[in-house]
Amino acid sequence: MILLQSHSRFLLQTLLSRVHNLEKAVEVDYNWVEFDDVRYHVQVSMKNPHLFLLSVSLPIPSADTVFCGGLPSGAIEAIKAAYGILVQILDPPRDGFNLTLKLNLSKLPLDEDNRHTVLVKLASIREVVLGAPLRGILKQLGSRVVASDVNKLVALVHRPKESFFLVPQAEKVTVVFPMRFKDSIDIALATSFLQEFVEARRTAGLNNAPPCSWSLSPPQELKGAPSDALSANAGFVTFVIFTRHVEGKRVDRVIWSLSTFHAYVSYHVKCSEGFMHTRMRRRVESLIQALDRAKPDAIETRRKTHSRSFKRLVGDGNSG
Repeated sequence: MILLQSHSRFLLQTLLSRVHNLEKAVEVDYNWVEFDDVRYHVQVSMKNPHLFLLSVSLPIPSADTVFCGGLPSGAIEAIKAAYGILVQILDPPRDGFNLTLKLNLSKLPLDEDNRHTVLVKLASIREVVLGAPLRGILKQLGSRVVASDVNKLVALVHRPKESFFLVPQAEKVTVVFPMRFKDSIDIALATSFLQEFVEARRTAGLNNAPPCSWSLSPPQELKGAPSDALSANAGFVTFVIFTRHVEGKRVDRVIWSLSTFHAYVSYHVKCSEGFMHTRMRRRVESLIQALDRAKPDAIETRRKTHSRSFKRLVGDGNSG
């Protein structure tokens, strides 16, 4: 199975290109969209080639998700902690975007390895912003601090107008994903995939992974959730995160894996669908070839008969 990368590949390529050509005054103006409707816009002017403007538009939050100033809770603090003096948050952001950052590329580290690490972190702005509230909850779990919102249902956005839910507790955090798909084939494939996903967790090599379960009906943790959250045509997936799962650098991997779980499932559903279509096309082609080989030889025999020429025998006049 393939895990999605936390950084935007196109954003990283754009940053690397600008850093390697920092002395050249080249105007840059790019727009693009990535999975879960996260939009990016980058701009560099010829007048200030060392200044890099990055704007990010997040998925539209659902009614049960709380945004503060157009951003998830704790996003501003997470940006300052991740990037320090390297970035400046512009207020207000660019029209149509939730966040605009001004990057001063001349302040990057001189060491090439350190500089590349910082650029990868900049290209991971999506993880920093959308994962900020999740990071805060998991860090409290890792430090064994009892949160003020213990046992309270917390909704976090991860897709346009869709949320997943957390229930923080003293020794664990329960995470519930309502799985929704539009296409009937995707629903069937996702249901089968999720059942196999839960079964794979029970293998011996995954004993230390977070426990997970799947059900068609909403789990008890979603009691009191809005009615829209309880409608999931592909069921509900529940993870239980314990302290050992968020120790040290493990917390970064857990945050990204949870934030992109629906995209991870969607990716493998589409791959499975494409693989099945390819197999069916190959099967049809092999059947057509078999039918072509099974045609009777009567037609070919008839052709040979009609193509024969007969010579008329003319007897010798002196005979008899």
